[in-house]
Amino acid sequence: MISSNDFRTGVSIELDGSVWRVVEFLHVKPGKGSAFVRTKLKNAQTGSVVEKTFRAGESVPQAVLEKSTMQHTYKDGDEYVFMDMETYEEGRLSAAQIGDRVKYLKDGMEVSVVRWGDKIMEVELPNSVVLEVTQTDPGVKGDTATGGTKPAIVETGAQVMVPLFITIGERIKVDTRTDAYLGREQ
Repeated sequence: MISSNDFRTGVSIELDGSVWRVVEFLHVKPGKGSAFVRTKLKNAQTGSVVEKTFRAGESVPQAVLEKSTMQHTYKDGDEYVFMDMETYEEGRLSAAQIGDRVKYLKDGMEVSVVRWGDKIMEVELPNSVVLEVTQTDPGVKGDTATGGTKPAIVETGAQVMVPLFITIGERIKVDTRTDAYLGREQ
């Protein structure tokens, strides 16, 4: 159990049989009456956001989330299949549940998976991945490292802005949080 006074951004709680994350919180002490905590909560499964008010000091069950390493093995229709490397159990998430991070997910990639009980809640990709450029405009003689940028499509289908000297077939390092080009990979 966690007190509503201890709410912080990112804290996970259980409400109505679901896991909710505190996105925003505000402790309010009006001049008259008792104090309360106004929160904005995001559902970890559906992504919906609601505003809820709790009495100050009210106890709420805290969600126990476990993090483990799993490997993305393959895509089955709209679902992505992940395998626990120790127990060989499989878990599935839809593209909607993974969100926009799905554009950097490739077969064989190890990711951190957040679970609530036996249910997979979300996937956390590494901060950077190495991907091969599959499509980009050709470089022109005279292009320099400090020049402009051009769009490039990588093996997972994501579009990344790269320097003009990058060609098809090169392996580049990409930041999965900002979609930024980090450099070439040998």
